[in-house]
Amino acid sequence: MNNALNQPQTIVVLGGGSEIAQAIVRALASPALRVVVLAARAPESVEIDGVADGVVVDRVTFDATDHEGHAALIDALAARHGDLDVVVQAFGQLGTSVGEDPAEAARLIDVNTTGAVSSGLGVAAQLRRQGHGALVVLSSVAGVRTRASNFVYGASKAGQDAFATGLGHALHGSGARVLTVRPGFVRSQMTEGMPEAPFSVDPDDVAAAVAKGLVRRQPVVWVPGLLRFVFGVLRYAPGFVWRKIDR
Repeated sequence: MNNALNQPQTIVVLGGGSEIAQAIVRALASPALRVVVLAARAPESVEIDGVADGVVVDRVTFDATDHEGHAALIDALAARHGDLDVVVQAFGQLGTSVGEDPAEAARLIDVNTTGAVSSGLGVAAQLRRQGHGALVVLSSVAGVRTRASNFVYGASKAGQDAFATGLGHALHGSGARVLTVRPGFVRSQMTEGMPEAPFSVDPDDVAAAVAKGLVRRQPVVWVPGLLRFVFGVLRYAPGFVWRKIDR
């Protein structure tokens, strides 16, 4: 449970190798932090730095497409570590040529959207039982309005985003909550070699926004914050304008 200063004692990362999620862990780290769970497909290869030596780092196997196993995994983590104060949903794939390959597109949706739903519901059930805790969902501005250059990825993030915001409403009054995070282009291993978009940020920028959003109990944060206003206009821009921007 968070201490009196609202500092988490236990943080779970679904997608433990995510640079953004690990930056979030560091941003939330305090003397109160006892346990960090790094859940990944190959947990033995996942490392994290920037947390105190006394913090227990528990590495567990997590597969975003193991939908039937997600609730059991969350239950097992709660049984082992007690209440889960912050759970970060940080897994996801960009995909390659998914606009031309139906099978690859379906796999991308299975990870980014269906995996988000099945794991998110498992987390929500535990947070309801606790009566407190936050699920942090790493969405994307790509899901606010999909672009031709990555429309399948955008569609997958749109589904994740809609689920996260809806789940937040469903949890209202339970003591549990959801923070939906909508970053723009983030400089990371996932985007290495790609041309940067306007308003690009680093993982630490996202982490700082998440930490602030949790303290303020915000339901949604945009990173950088200016994107809230940019997309307030762009989501209603005519199609020919939107297509030109995507070039």
